[in-house]
Amino acid sequence: MAAPGEAPGEALRAVLRPSGALPAEALPVRGYDFSGGADHAALLRSFRTTGFQATSFAQAVAEIERMIAAKLEPLSAEQRERAAMAGPREPSGCTIFLGFTSNLVSSGVRESIRYLVQRGMVDVLVTTAGGVEEDLIKCLAPTYIGDFHLWGRDLRENGINRIGNLLVPNDNYCKFEDWLMPILDRMVDEQDTQGVRWTPSRMIARLGKEINNPESICYWAQKNNIPVLSPALTDGSLGDMIFFHSYKRPGLVLDIVEDLRLINTQAIFAHKTGMIILGGGLVKHHIANANLMRNGADFSVYVNTAQEFDGSDSGARPDEAVSWGKIRVDATPVKVYADASLVFPLLVAETFARSAEAFGVPDGTPGV
Repeated sequence: MAAPGEAPGEALRAVLRPSGALPAEALPVRGYDFSGGADHAALLRSFRTTGFQATSFAQAVAEIERMIAAKLEPLSAEQRERAAMAGPREPSGCTIFLGFTSNLVSSGVRESIRYLVQRGMVDVLVTTAGGVEEDLIKCLAPTYIGDFHLWGRDLRENGINRIGNLLVPNDNYCKFEDWLMPILDRMVDEQDTQGVRWTPSRMIARLGKEINNPESICYWAQKNNIPVLSPALTDGSLGDMIFFHSYKRPGLVLDIVEDLRLINTQAIFAHKTGMIILGGGLVKHHIANANLMRNGADFSVYVNTAQEFDGSDSGARPDEAVSWGKIRVDATPVKVYADASLVFPLLVAETFARSAEAFGVPDGTPGV
């Protein structure tokens, strides 16, 4: 019993428990002060001490900066010789894998991705069928801003497809078919008469060359010898067109095993590797599994909204990949729980765009 006029000692000890030492890296929380005006660069820097996903964003910036610094480090002759075994691109200190789901190409994030590919800032792309076809289709006809709440029945009756709050007229896919079918004819001819072995990445490079449009990710990827891997290339409009074409000209073969060797080789012989993965599913695991072949990536950034409670790979935190050997045990990976359409352009602005001159391409240069 406490003495009269005194609070119970047990309650005092519970409520006024003294603090121990904080983690060494702990910083005081402080957000951006707008009283000094709107400085967007300073605002983004303030995210480091804002907390929650703002702090995760700042940690992702730091992780990508480490990737870039490693990429720009000169290699010894021996290291260069080994890294050159990965493929046709100029060896660098860090091979950067960029994975993205198709919805991001449907959105304006396409332009951020194209910026990196156009300037050769990343080395390997992994996407879904939609990530390829939406890039190409946008060169033929635009996608439009709509609304998440438009009725599917009404849109279907009017031949309009909805991707979130984006709208794609079905006429766009008709134009895509008209453009693609003659190319498929030539691919079959080259396969049959010249012995060309088509793989998904080789087909994507061909389509990038055929589209011949500097707004296209695929165009710049083939121009800069950046492979685009898409092991499920038939799972989309491209697959629909290949299916229809197979009745007219059967026999087209796409070798996914050769592409598997390609992506794994990129990881195995790289001096260091970095993963930037936007979204989940196939693109996330295909990159991570390639990095298993080297006992894990050195640098990793995930951006997605998936949760881990259902055991999905999409929702798995980076630490789960560490347990599989897909991220190195001494790495400092970051996951940002956010919509990539908000986060990724800002990540590019704070990292790659600031390092444009270090890559040998002055910022603002329209081409490479």
